[in-house]
Amino acid sequence: MEGIGLYIHIPFCRSKCGYCDFASRAGAEHLMPRYVNALCRELDVCAAERLKGSVQLRTLYIGGGTPTVLPAEEMERILDRVRSLFSLTSDAECTIEANPGTVTKSSLERLHSAGMNRISFGVQSFSDAILKGLGRVHMSEEARDAILLAQEAGFLNTSLDLMYGLPSQTMEDLERSVEEALTLPVSHISVYGLQVEAGTPFYTRFERGQLALPADETVDAMYDYLTKRLPAAGYSRYEISNYAREGFESRHNLSYWQDVPYLGVGASAHSYLGNVRYENVREAEAYIECVESGQSPRRIERKPDQSAHMEEVAFLSLRMAEGLSKARFEETFGVSLEEVYRDAIERCTRKGLLEETKTHIRLNSLGMKYGNQVFAEFLL
Repeated sequence: MEGIGLYIHIPFCRSKCGYCDFASRAGAEHLMPRYVNALCRELDVCAAERLKGSVQLRTLYIGGGTPTVLPAEEMERILDRVRSLFSLTSDAECTIEANPGTVTKSSLERLHSAGMNRISFGVQSFSDAILKGLGRVHMSEEARDAILLAQEAGFLNTSLDLMYGLPSQTMEDLERSVEEALTLPVSHISVYGLQVEAGTPFYTRFERGQLALPADETVDAMYDYLTKRLPAAGYSRYEISNYAREGFESRHNLSYWQDVPYLGVGASAHSYLGNVRYENVREAEAYIECVESGQSPRRIERKPDQSAHMEEVAFLSLRMAEGLSKARFEETFGVSLEEVYRDAIERCTRKGLLEETKTHIRLNSLGMKYGNQVFAEFLL
């Protein structure tokens, strides 16, 4: 096996945002050295036992949580271990997620010197009032400064996240944030509509009627604005939530949508190897204890049957602007796309959500907006 992606999860944050349901926690700095030790041990086991041979990394992605809360020497220890176990392709994309309030010029320079060549900032908004309401640890000026410092440190591939449908957010707030983002040296922009997830502080407030969310019509207008403004500014939409300047698409994330293998290490990390999906134990302390005791941190192992695999390929491929390749589907499953999904394709095409070419089926602009309706049709 060669040419895979590697994901490393860092489950620490300076503070927990009200909307976040990711596997992360604040106030756990005391766990960081033990966690890094466990990560390195899991990497050793993966290289020796799960991958069994020389493996090249096409992409490396360090996410969280907030990876940049980890002390620089601990991050360098992780990267040193990765380089000792794996070779990276000459053009490997190496991404780290960052919160603008957790970086300095020195820390960014160290990350770049250690081999990271892409950075993704969780900005969310350039409105200080909205950032405060989200529980973010940065303000808008810090976000601007961090992106400029990253450029000075040598990062020529910078991404930022924005959110819409946020509490008390107006269309004017969103437009100001987008226009601010467009003045900065970023090559990739991800946009996410707020999802109020069970178990989060936002969910509790929502259930109590204490979360002032924009009206549905406003959220629809925000979506429509984003899908027009970003392409007009030179950021092509290549996936439902992602826009990039030409050549700056996230190659690591594309691997998730293209049904290619990847390895995940750390608490809650997912892997997809040999057509089997694995998931690690979610909580950081439980993960550490597993690895320290010599046990595998894997808690879920699932090999999709043919139908489930077809569904996954359809859902993930249709998230991308290029859509689902007929030839690749037939090569993977030994049966044509038309034989399996002809009725679903016809129904979605009649509804004006899907378009078909000789080589692909793909969501059109309306289908991108109502993708869940299409995905439901592709359940077998």
